[in-house]
Amino acid sequence: MSELAKWDAFFVIVGSAAGALIGLQFVVLTLIAERPVDGSAEAGAAFTSPTIVHFGSVLFLSALLHVPWQTITMAAVLWGLLGFGGIVYQAIIVRRMRKQLVYAPIFEDWLFHAALPFVAYALLAFASLAARSRLHDALFGVGGAALLLLFIGIHNAWDNVSYHVFVHRLRPPQAIHNTTTESRASDK
Repeated sequence: MSELAKWDAFFVIVGSAAGALIGLQFVVLTLIAERPVDGSAEAGAAFTSPTIVHFGSVLFLSALLHVPWQTITMAAVLWGLLGFGGIVYQAIIVRRMRKQLVYAPIFEDWLFHAALPFVAYALLAFASLAARSRLHDALFGVGGAALLLLFIGIHNAWDNVSYHVFVHRLRPPQAIHNTTTESRASDK
């Protein structure tokens, strides 16, 4: 499949980046874990875990497209399942974002934690449907989705670390809880 071979360097680069960033996330989470806040597990499930899932999706796509497939059909089915699964996962993330009480999400959070990942996973799902008839275009869809998920993950990882360094670490744990509780009350 010569069309897939043209994408080799691209997927090596994004897959390597995703793998390295997964490792960095583990290091950062270990360093941040020394000062947990009440409800931080719920916030982590809404804001931190999806970052690892997005990086993992990029790593999976990169590995998937390096398998020596005879035809594109099985690869397309698998990346389509990832896309449809990602859409369902995004619905779960939106629910988690609304449910957690540690942090009141702003527009940027909704964009990078809900809307853009949904677009990326939908692009994967639709690219799988187009793979047999329009492989060239479908691979651009998969590449675009992988790159979007990588950039979303980078943004969200930076946002999480910045929050913990510049907001969470500068205030005692009780002050953080009071601020988010007051912010939540003013939203209602």
